[in-house]
Amino acid sequence: MRKTRLMYCCSLLFAAVMLVLPPTAPAQFAVAITIAPPALPLYEQPICPGPGYLWAPGYWAWGPGGYYWVPGTWVLAPVGLLWTPGHWAWDDGAFVWNAGYWAPEVGFYGGIVYGFGYGGVGYEGGYWRDGAFFYNRSVNNITNVTNITYVYEKTVVNRIAVNNVSYNGGAGGTTARPTAAEQAAAPALHVGPTAAQIQQENAASSNHALLASVNHGKPTIAATPKPGVFSGEGVLEAKAAAPYHPAAPAAAPRGMPAQTNPNQNKTTKPAEPAEAKPPERREPANPPNKPASQPPRKPEQSPN
Repeated sequence: MRKTRLMYCCSLLFAAVMLVLPPTAPAQFAVAITIAPPALPLYEQPICPGPGYLWAPGYWAWGPGGYYWVPGTWVLAPVGLLWTPGHWAWDDGAFVWNAGYWAPEVGFYGGIVYGFGYGGVGYEGGYWRDGAFFYNRSVNNITNVTNITYVYEKTVVNRIAVNNVSYNGGAGGTTARPTAAEQAAAPALHVGPTAAQIQQENAASSNHALLASVNHGKPTIAATPKPGVFSGEGVLEAKAAAPYHPAAPAAAPRGMPAQTNPNQNKTTKPAEPAEAKPPERREPANPPNKPASQPPRKPEQSPN
């Protein structure tokens, strides 16, 4: 009887643990990708759906059919955290995906110019203060959004050459290296993509039209207003494709299990809900992405 009760208690504990664990994608064999990802397409940003949403740029992911486009989208962010986009990098004879993550500061993303505040170094689309996100309307599409009142306008100057290159290192890739600030921020806790972001990538992986071999670098769904919304108002097609050079898929299996979703790795933890309290952090007197003069606290006014 005692043994039966022990087994029953262990079963309940296992079930409870499984309920709180984040969902994971089926495992597959890792591959060495020797084909460079296509250049980034040109597209516009949908209107921001509301306060607390941050822009996650689109990117090329790898699947059984080769590269496919994961549309950029507005994501309800964990309060107090900023998104560092993932990026491809040439490493030891293959292209390796460095997963994106949430953290108090934006880290290194390969010098890739994703646009909309991501100019290759840092993020100039806004900042958090007192649990609210202040949007730089010079790089965010918040036109006709009446429920977003914390805004300011700051001209963004491109600090590196603007191009459509989607990877770091190797032939034709960016030559950026982590800055001192990015290196200092690297040891901070990294929080993995939200469930909505994982949903966005999973939906893109099953959409045949988003394969680079089909759309030739100009996806019909380049950006979405929210994750998982691939049709209807706010879904935007790419305006133009950067130079596209198709190549036959070639990948050498390494025999090591990996996650289907490149954004899921061992260095990140699942994101906290958007309602979570902001993590404790120290901010400089005037962070680099804040305007010289702070916006007023009154929501009905906008800073200059």
